[in-house]
Amino acid sequence: MKDIAIFDLDGTIADTICDLGDAVNYGLEKLGCPAHNYEAYKQMVGNGAKKLCFRALPEYKKDKAEELYIMFKEYYSHHYLDKTKLYDGMKETIEKLQNNGVILAVATNKPEDAAMKMIEKLLPDIDFLCVLGGSNKRLLKPDPAVILEIYDLLPDEEFCVYMIGDSNVDVMTACNADIGFIGCSWGFRGRDELETCIIENRREMCSFIAEKPSDIADFILY
Repeated sequence: MKDIAIFDLDGTIADTICDLGDAVNYGLEKLGCPAHNYEAYKQMVGNGAKKLCFRALPEYKKDKAEELYIMFKEYYSHHYLDKTKLYDGMKETIEKLQNNGVILAVATNKPEDAAMKMIEKLLPDIDFLCVLGGSNKRLLKPDPAVILEIYDLLPDEEFCVYMIGDSNVDVMTACNADIGFIGCSWGFRGRDELETCIIENRREMCSFIAEKPSDIADFILY
């Protein structure tokens, strides 16, 4: 039986919060709205860029969400790697999984074009089966559509599948797809949110929380 590791991107593979925050703050400034600090943005991300922009706006400006999203996309397309970096040990972990025959994929709510460019720049030597992100082609996580799309790319045999992520969105994606879950305690939401969501959904027996990236490979391979 082969293993499949499906990674979230923001807060899991890479620390992207500064570039995301800068892009939203750029638009907020243009709209005359107050900016937010990076810590605040950690609680706003996870459900796609449009939802991020909506959450960042004050209540009296929610009608400007689409306008902010357009400005966000334009700015982010040129600045998505200004401050973004892989988490320490992540490159080595993913390389170890690849070298041991684990099938790798990315499933993120980040816009798909941005996700593909980011993975290509940060992990050019990794052979991902696919990099799937937010688009008009499928519903966002926690809907399991992205996992089912990955299944369509696989041969007809048995696999042990893990969703790897840092938020309750990723826990719920694993629940909805009925697959294993590996939480990343170093991510944007932290261990408490992961543990709470796992317990609330009675997923303790098929979940594991990693303290560092190397724990992911240790859990899957051993």
